[in-house]
Amino acid sequence: MADIHELTQRFINIYGGSSEGIRVFHAPGRVNLIGEHTDYNGGYVFPAALTFGTTLLARERGDNQLGLASTNFELRRHIPIAPIVFDEADNWMNYPKGVVNELQQRGNAFATGYDLLYHGEIPNGAGLSSSASIEVVTAYALLTLGGYPTDTVEIARLAQKSENEFNGVQCGIMDQFAVANGRKDHAILLMCDTLEYELVPFHSGSYKLVIGNTNKRRGLVDSKYNERRSQCEKAVKDLQAAFPAATLLGQISLSDFNANAHLIKDDIVRNRARHVVEEIDRVRRSIAVLKANDLESFGQLMNASHDSLRDLYEVTGEELDAMVDAARSVPGVLGSRMTGAGFGGCTVSLVHEDSIERFKDEVGRQYTEATGLQADFYVCSIGNGVEQLA
Repeated sequence: MADIHELTQRFINIYGGSSEGIRVFHAPGRVNLIGEHTDYNGGYVFPAALTFGTTLLARERGDNQLGLASTNFELRRHIPIAPIVFDEADNWMNYPKGVVNELQQRGNAFATGYDLLYHGEIPNGAGLSSSASIEVVTAYALLTLGGYPTDTVEIARLAQKSENEFNGVQCGIMDQFAVANGRKDHAILLMCDTLEYELVPFHSGSYKLVIGNTNKRRGLVDSKYNERRSQCEKAVKDLQAAFPAATLLGQISLSDFNANAHLIKDDIVRNRARHVVEEIDRVRRSIAVLKANDLESFGQLMNASHDSLRDLYEVTGEELDAMVDAARSVPGVLGSRMTGAGFGGCTVSLVHEDSIERFKDEVGRQYTEATGLQADFYVCSIGNGVEQLA
């Protein structure tokens, strides 16, 4: 967690005045533990909030200006709080601007302006939801300061809408939902289309989550993502011969799929569908083993998830596979898999605390030997969703 005293001093250095009236808020990053490429197929995902994220210091101003500054970027501005318009030159600021715009469109009027200082601990481009963290903490802080209700499910919805419409990024709602609604030592079983969710205890004991960043820029994601979606839609059309009411793969059970997979004539399309249906089943089994405190079985399900994403869905790539292979060779690792859309980004591994230094050394070395790239590692615990800090 950030040093609040030090951040308060930086706030004063940028905006002047004293510490009086400064309020502090925090929203986490997130990692998806299992359930990949299931969300747009009507299946469950299983994300968790992390203990590191975005800290926001906020204070009312005496005018209708919005002060935007970050400890992570040089760029700082004062802009009118209305009207808010997208400007590519504003870079990272377009994320909080989008939220302010969305709040105003929903009738949350601002009687005054605010000075805002963001401090992000989430590495950019790692797939750990830095943008969702900024959006959710901005919405929560401004609603709190304005005396409005802070419904975290609604905050997730408005944060996603601002990213879709203001920033033009067609993300699903999992990231914003996990960031807004996480709880310490719990993961979230979430159905993305209905937002039906359950907080599931995740007591990892002497095991830690270690996120490995491949530092491989994810260049193929959009085109391959669209291709996978259309392949899943094709599989549903083929399966409608047996299930005429089905519109999503998530509506078909594993046993029904196995009995009717022959209806999908294209081998690649069948593989894509098999991954989705089996992955949804793996999420369900994960809940059962975690409720029984069986971390070893959960690790095996993580491994099976990655292998399916590699062999059936084909979204891992050389770098993610190299990192997972290296991770699984280290004693004390219960499971390791890619997390996120794939083609680069991050892995998540469940590692015994006594093995963490060895894990970083050996996986880092093997990964560099295999790819020529340097990995970064983040040792995580599961933390709370967005909140105001004392």
